Amino acid sequence: MILHGYWRSSAAYRVRIALNLKGVAFDQANHDLRTGAQRAADYRAVNPQALVPALDTGDGVVAQSPAILEWLDERYPAPPLLPADAFLRAQVRAFAATIGCDIHPLNNLRVQQAVRGLGADDAQMAAWIARWIDEGFVALEAMVAAHGGGFAIGAAPTLADCYLVPQLYSAERFAVDLAPYPHLVAAGAAMRALPQVAAAHPDRQPDADR
Repeated sequence: MILHGYWRSSAAYRVRIALNLKGVAFDQANHDLRTGAQRAADYRAVNPQALVPALDTGDGVVAQSPAILEWLDERYPAPPLLPADAFLRAQVRAFAATIGCDIHPLNNLRVQQAVRGLGADDAQMAAWIARWIDEGFVALEAMVAAHGGGFAIGAAPTLADCYLVPQLYSAERFAVDLAPYPHLVAAGAAMRALPQVAAAHPDRQPDADR
C-alpha cells in the first residue's frame, strides 16, 4: 500500500494517523506541494485531481481523505474509528466535516497562495487563517464538551480525532490562540500521547524539512 502525500499536508496527516491506528503497513510517495510536484504528469496518472493524499491500495487508488478514511474503517474494522451508536457516528461525521469542509479548505496551501496573490501581507494572511480556525473551533469545542469522553467524541479515538490532531498542528503553526478551546486541546493531547499518532507527526516523515 502506498500513501501519496506531503509531510505538512493536514489531509495526508489524518490518513497517516488512521493507518497507524489500524496497524496497516504502508509506504510513502511524497510530492512537494510548494514546488507543484503534485501536478506532474506521473502523479496525475495516479490522481487526476493532482491533490494529496491518494492511497494506492494495490487494487486501485482511493483519493480524498474522507473516502480513504471510510475505506480504511470498512476494510480494516479493528479498531473501529466510528462508534457503534448511530447518534455518535453522526457526531463524528459532523465533527470531521466541520474541519474537512469549513476550516481546512480555506487555509490550505493553494488557497493561501491565492489569497497572497490578491495582495495580502503576512498580517492579513494570519488574520485570514485565524478567522476560519476560530470560527470552526468554537463549534467543535461545544461538540467535545457535549460528547467527548477523553477523546473528541467518546472514550476512544475516532475519525474525529484523526481530523482534530492535524488541525491543532495547523493552528499552532500559525500561532492561533488555543486558550478558548480547552476541550479540543485535551482531546488532542490524549491522541498525541499515543505512539501511533506520534509517529504520524509531520516532523517525523521522510520528506520533512530538516
